Amino acid sequence: MKITNVKVDMFNWKSEGWAVGGRMTFGDTRQLGIVTVETDGGVSGNAFLGSSRMGADHFVTGLIEFIKPMVMGRNPQDIGAIWWDMWKMNRSVWTHVIGAVDICLWDINGKIAGQPIHRLLGTCKESVPVYSSTAFHATKEEYAEEAISFKEAGWEAHKIHPHGDPKFDIEISQAVREAVGDDMKLMLDSMWSYQYEDAMRVGRAIEELNYYWYEDPLVEEDIYNYVKLHEKLDIPIMSTEYAPGRVYGMTQWITQYATDILRSDVAVTGGITPLVRLAHLAEGFNMKCEIHHGGNSLNNVANLHVTMAVPNCEFFEFFPCTGANMFGLVEDIDMTGGVVHAPTEPGLGYEIDWDLVKREHTATVE
Repeated sequence: MKITNVKVDMFNWKSEGWAVGGRMTFGDTRQLGIVTVETDGGVSGNAFLGSSRMGADHFVTGLIEFIKPMVMGRNPQDIGAIWWDMWKMNRSVWTHVIGAVDICLWDINGKIAGQPIHRLLGTCKESVPVYSSTAFHATKEEYAEEAISFKEAGWEAHKIHPHGDPKFDIEISQAVREAVGDDMKLMLDSMWSYQYEDAMRVGRAIEELNYYWYEDPLVEEDIYNYVKLHEKLDIPIMSTEYAPGRVYGMTQWITQYATDILRSDVAVTGGITPLVRLAHLAEGFNMKCEIHHGGNSLNNVANLHVTMAVPNCEFFEFFPCTGANMFGLVEDIDMTGGVVHAPTEPGLGYEIDWDLVKREHTATVE
């Protein structure tokens, strides 16, 4: 079997605008891309390219110019070899592009085998809890009300993206804990907002509030201050979401004791292939690897397969918990009651809404 074509169907992704932490904006109209890898065996694989922040138009040129010529004529079952050759192009293309093609290859291989991707990777579990992950809210009362609504619906964990102002972030954290009580797991994702001193103050405060983890208080390059923060705080710290080097940059974070939990996803890491390796690296040190949201519905499906195939990912992230990132599938991942289940159909196992694609189609690039 050989790869005969790689193309991207571009279509409009329309949603209301939203923000996180008052700095990063998402939504309105973006271009979502469906990457299709075709083979001479009549089996094709798909992935979504683009997010509600950066559309596929930011990525597609690099895919066609640099990656397509590299994979044409190759055996789609040579996933490891193809991924390594694509990774060597990471100075020329986004990891999101490498990840999309890698997901297509895994989709093809699942369809060939007649199995969901997590079965090929080695299924570890059939379900995991979901944590609801917030967008930006203007007031601490709104953060509290949202957390209460998920607790009442049976969800066991909730993560806050606060404002990035240390004093107010502590107030938000206090208000949410008071609202939901002690029996709901709470996490704080400060989205790289602080310098060391403020990161320490916020960390001390949420330790007292029994938060479950403290995510990205410092910028990802600041491993020096992450080491200091880790020495001072007892709350588990989670970083490495955008750490330089991706899977190849994790060693220093582990050996320098800069984080307690590793973090990544199929888009940022560059596909299913390296995300599984990253999780296994963490497992070797008896660490968790919590998988970040993928930025679009089909990336989240790919994340879900990896989550079910590794023993050290505790949760699935629903971000934002308004549902604003759910688009382009006939049926999206079911999170009823705050639990997700392993896919059962071959490959990715979720159906693209081709009628929607046809209505909103803007271009095919190949």
